[in-house]
Amino acid sequence: MRSVFLHLALLAVSALADDITVYTDSALAAGWENWSWSSDIDFAATDLFEGTSSISVNSQAWSALSVKLEGTFPDYQGLRFDIAGAQPDLTITVSSSVDGTTSPNILLSALSTSITSDAFTSLLIDFRNLPGSGAALGNGTWDRISFQGGANGAIYHIDNIVVVESIVITPLFLSAEPLAANTIAVTTQGAVDFSDLTVSLNGKAVKIVNSTTYVPVGTPSKSVTYLTLAQNFAQGTLLINTGVDNGGNPTFNFSLPAVQYASFVQTKNYPISPSIYGVNFPTSASYIQDLGVTMSRWGGNAVTAYNPNGQFTNAGADWYFENRVADPPSADDWIGWVHGAGSGSLLTVPALDWVSKDSTSYSYPVSQYPGQASTDPFLPDAGNGQFPNGSYVTSTPNQSRAYTSWNTTMAKAWLKGLANKPTLVAIDNEIEIASSTHQDMHPEPMDYDEELSRVLNFSIAAKEAIPGVNVAAPSTCAWWFYWTSVVGFDDNAAHDNMDFLPWFLMKMAAAEKTYGKRLLDYLDIHYYYQADVSATDPATQALRLRMSRSLWDTTYTDESWVGVPPQQNHQWDPTIISLIPRFRTLIDIYYPGTKLSISEFSSTADTDITGGLLTVDMLGIFGREKLDSATYWATPDELGPVGLAYWLYRGFGTHFGANSAQVNLATPNPDTQGVYAATENGKLSVVIVNKNPDTPITFALANMPFGKYFVRHFGGEAGIAKWQTTVTISSIDYIVVPAYTAVFLKQN
Repeated sequence: MRSVFLHLALLAVSALADDITVYTDSALAAGWENWSWSSDIDFAATDLFEGTSSISVNSQAWSALSVKLEGTFPDYQGLRFDIAGAQPDLTITVSSSVDGTTSPNILLSALSTSITSDAFTSLLIDFRNLPGSGAALGNGTWDRISFQGGANGAIYHIDNIVVVESIVITPLFLSAEPLAANTIAVTTQGAVDFSDLTVSLNGKAVKIVNSTTYVPVGTPSKSVTYLTLAQNFAQGTLLINTGVDNGGNPTFNFSLPAVQYASFVQTKNYPISPSIYGVNFPTSASYIQDLGVTMSRWGGNAVTAYNPNGQFTNAGADWYFENRVADPPSADDWIGWVHGAGSGSLLTVPALDWVSKDSTSYSYPVSQYPGQASTDPFLPDAGNGQFPNGSYVTSTPNQSRAYTSWNTTMAKAWLKGLANKPTLVAIDNEIEIASSTHQDMHPEPMDYDEELSRVLNFSIAAKEAIPGVNVAAPSTCAWWFYWTSVVGFDDNAAHDNMDFLPWFLMKMAAAEKTYGKRLLDYLDIHYYYQADVSATDPATQALRLRMSRSLWDTTYTDESWVGVPPQQNHQWDPTIISLIPRFRTLIDIYYPGTKLSISEFSSTADTDITGGLLTVDMLGIFGREKLDSATYWATPDELGPVGLAYWLYRGFGTHFGANSAQVNLATPNPDTQGVYAATENGKLSVVIVNKNPDTPITFALANMPFGKYFVRHFGGEAGIAKWQTTVTISSIDYIVVPAYTAVFLKQN
C-alpha cells in the first residue's frame, strides 16, 4: 500500500549520493543501531508501507523509537521521513552519544497537524531552522535520532528515513507587515529580490526611502528587512506587492483601522520590582544573560525530597516515587553560578520529615505491590502507587525504604554551611498537598496547624542559619488550596471559619510578636489558570489570552469553575479572582509589610505563539500591579514563544525600565490587547501586545516623545522569531502593531 502526501513546501531537497539512509525497507540501513526503549517495533511491517515495508511503532508513555549511527553526521542539513498515524504525540530530537548534547525538542505537531493513519505524510526537518524554535541545530557530534511518545505513548508507521546532505531554500517573502509609524518589516528566506517590491496606501504609491536587514541570533534561516517609508501610516488599505509569486500570492494586504487613543505620564510612576522576571532552573549563565533573568528558583515537587548530603532527590508522584541524583546536583554550586550570571536566587528548603537516602531506591515496587495502574517504562518494577481505579496502594510503604530522616537541625546546618547564600529561602513546595504528591513520605492529609508549624520551625532555622535572609512561604499550589486544606471544610470550621491564607498571614503576624522578628517576608503562592486552556484551537487561544485579566481585573468573572457558584471560600466577590489586588488587600488586613511572590506561573502553552503573547501581557501586569517577585514554571525554551517574552523585556542587556509609568487608555480592550509603559532616566519604554489573531491595532499615543527608538518584536505572520531594529518616530498620531504581535519600543 502506497500513499504519499508531500509536506515539503518552501524547501527543495537535493537527493545526493551523500545523503545517509536510515531506513527504507525491512531493516535499518547498514551502520545504524536500534537504541529504542519500551516500544514494540516491527522493522518489516506490511500493513502500511512504501516500497515493500515500513517500521511499525507502538511506544509506551515517554518511550521511543531511537536509532544511533556508527559515526556522526555533523554537517548535514536535514532529516526527511514519511509518517502515518492518528496525529501521534511525538517529540523528535537529534542528539550526540559522544558528549550528551541534544537538540531543542521538535514537536511533530509543529511539522504537521494533519497526519492521518491510512496514508503517509512526507516531512522534512531543516537543521538550520528547527520547527517550533527556528533555532539552528549547529555543528556537533550528532549520531542519534529519537522519536519519543508523550504521556499516552504513540502508535504510528514511519518509512523512508533519510539524513539529508543538502537543502536548497526557495527564495520567498514570508511576511510583510506594518510596524510603528512608517516601517514595514519584511521577513524572508533565501536570497529574495527586492527590486520589484512596491507599497501603496489608499491606492497611492508610497516611496521607500531606506532599508536595513537584520539576521537574528540563533535563527539564521530567516531574516527581516525593515523598509522605511516616506510617509506615515494612516487609516485605510495598505498594499505591499513583492513582485514575487510566493506560492501564488505576491501581495500582502492590510486594512488599517481607526486609531485608539492612549497617553503616557512619565511623572506618575513607581518602581518595578526587578525580581518579577524570574524562571525556575535556568540552564546556563548565557541563558540568564540572553533573556535578562533576574530571579532563579530552585523549586518544584522534587526539591521536597532533596538531600544535600549526597545530592539525591525524588519527584514523588511526578515520576513513580523514585530516588535519583538531583539535576543540577549541588544547590550550593547552583546558587553560586546563577549569582555570577547576574540573577538572584530562591532556594527551596525541604520541610517534611524525610529526604531521599540514595539515587536508586523507590517506594512502590511491583514485586511487593502488584496491580498498580502504571509503571516506569525504564524501570518496570517501580509503580505509581495507585490502582487502576485511582485509589492509593495500601499499606503505606515504610519511609525508610527510600528516605532518610530530616529535621530543622539538619536544615540549619546545611544552610549555615552554604558557601553561596540564597537571596530568598522558600519553606518547601506545595506541602499542603503532600499527601498526594508525596503520599509515600506524608500519607496523612496536612491541616492548617501542621503546615503553619512546619513553616514556623523551618523559617526559624533559616533565619538563624543565614541572618538577614528573606523567607517566602507557604508556596500554595492553586486557588482551591489558598482557602481550604486537604482535610476539607471541617478544617476551616475548626479555625473560626477563616480561609487558609488569611489565617496563615494572621498567625505569622502573631509569630513576629512572639519571636521578636519577622519570620515571613514574602507571601508566596503558585498561580495557574483554572480554565482548561491546554488546547490550541482558536477559541481556546482566545480564552488563554483573556485569562491574564484574572491577575488584576476586579470586574472579570473567571471563565472556569471559580466563576460558578457556590464557592468554597469566604472571600468577597468569590467568582472574581483579581489575584494581585486581592492578596494586596489580604496582606494589608492581616500582615502589613509582607511582600507578594508568585514562584510558579505559566502560559499553559509554551510552544504556541499565544503562550508567548500571554507571557508578555503577564510580565507587563506584574510590573504595573507592583508584584514583588515571580518565577515562571519551569524553564522556557530560550528561542520559544515564552523565552521571547523575557527577551522582549530584558534580553541582552536592554531592559524595559526601572519604573512603571502611567498609561491612560480611552477605550481599554484587555481581552485583545495590553499596553505597558516604563520610565528610566527620563526615557520612555513601551510594550504593546496585540492579541488579535488577524487584525492590526493602531494608536494615537499622546506624550510619546519624537526621536529614535530601539524596537523589538515577535509574532505576527513572521512567526516565532526575534527581530529588532531602530526606527525614527516623527509622528505619534498613527502607530501600528500587527496581529498576534508583541512590540517593545525604547527611547534612545
